[in-house]
Amino acid sequence: MADVEFRLPKLGMSVVEGTILEWLVAEGDDVSAGQPMLTVEMDKADSELPAPVAGTVVQLVVPEGDTIDVGELLAVIRTADA
Repeated sequence: MADVEFRLPKLGMSVVEGTILEWLVAEGDDVSAGQPMLTVEMDKADSELPAPVAGTVVQLVVPEGDTIDVGELLAVIRTADA
């Protein structure tokens, strides 16, 4: 097992922060790589962010409504070792 940190990506040149609008998954949910995990508002545009890897969501770090900086931890996903 390995834990993967999912951090808020930089989606544009001037983007420095994002607001979590809605989590589309819950702790304990299995996700596939590319599956939408949350909706975030960045620079007045809403975007769905996909899971970077397949695995099980073990922790959602940021609650809905909170604003965080690019690079901050959003969630932790546990993957199975091959």
